[in-house]
Amino acid sequence: MSASGGNRAIIAAMLANLGIAVTKLIAALFSGSGAMLAEAVHSFADTANQVLLLVGGRRSRKAADDEHPFGYGRARYLYAFLVAIILFTVGGAYSIYEGIHKLQNPEPLAVAWLPIVVIVISLVLEGFSFRTARRESLPLKGSGSWISFIRRAKAPELPVVLLEDTAALTGLVFALLGVGLTILTGDPVFDAIGTLFIGGLLILVAVILGIETKSLLLGEGASPDNVATIRDAFNAHPAVESLIHMKTLYLGPDELLVAAKVAFPKATRLVEIAAAIDALEADIRAKIPAARVIYIEPDLYHPPGDGNPPTDAIVIKSTD
Repeated sequence: MSASGGNRAIIAAMLANLGIAVTKLIAALFSGSGAMLAEAVHSFADTANQVLLLVGGRRSRKAADDEHPFGYGRARYLYAFLVAIILFTVGGAYSIYEGIHKLQNPEPLAVAWLPIVVIVISLVLEGFSFRTARRESLPLKGSGSWISFIRRAKAPELPVVLLEDTAALTGLVFALLGVGLTILTGDPVFDAIGTLFIGGLLILVAVILGIETKSLLLGEGASPDNVATIRDAFNAHPAVESLIHMKTLYLGPDELLVAAKVAFPKATRLVEIAAAIDALEADIRAKIPAARVIYIEPDLYHPPGDGNPPTDAIVIKSTD
């Protein structure tokens, strides 16, 4: 993901959410709607989340040092995980609390038309934010599904914004139904039920975000397609006898570590091995630009078994 593309989506979402949050809060104070207040808290939480994503992106660009020799790329994962925590605690938990409170102490809406107007305006603004995030995500999504994109994306910003905007649009529909039914029936219980639905939705999205970012924090390897591409590059090189084994790890969304043990024929000279390694690194980086850190250990091939690990080679080349 390009930094500019991700930042455009984040800034669009942040500005939209800040304006929406203030408007919702004013409407909630005048109308007494619990669903409107829950939506205001939701939008303020989303605004704080987008600030965290921008901070995480900036911290991730800090140069590597002695304490963090592989850099700070995973800061983006950490701040995305904080987003999930804030969405759960501030947005979801508070909305559940407010919904229960409104069920126990129902209050009629004071200015019934105001929440409806605010919700309609918010739907338009959230739709603009969602469209921006979707447009920036399309080149990265490819032909796969949106669920696959959210699960497999190594850069967390766009999936986070997409999930937040989806939750925001769905939450506004819940608020519209709750407030609308309250106006039509005169029963404030519907407003409280809408608030509870908003809280449950936020908790669900927070759990999904937490699961996905936890996996990134623990460390994910390259996708199966990229692993196959890198493996084929090793096995296709004429100087390589076989690929003994290989590991990959994302150090950050745009930086992939590749470590491999490669077998060369016994008669290969050191200068030839060095030239082959240089060529392999250039070939892998040309095919997988994110593979910026590559470590290749030369070795001799030992057939699997008798304590020897299995090889990752597709074909063991003849050395005759």
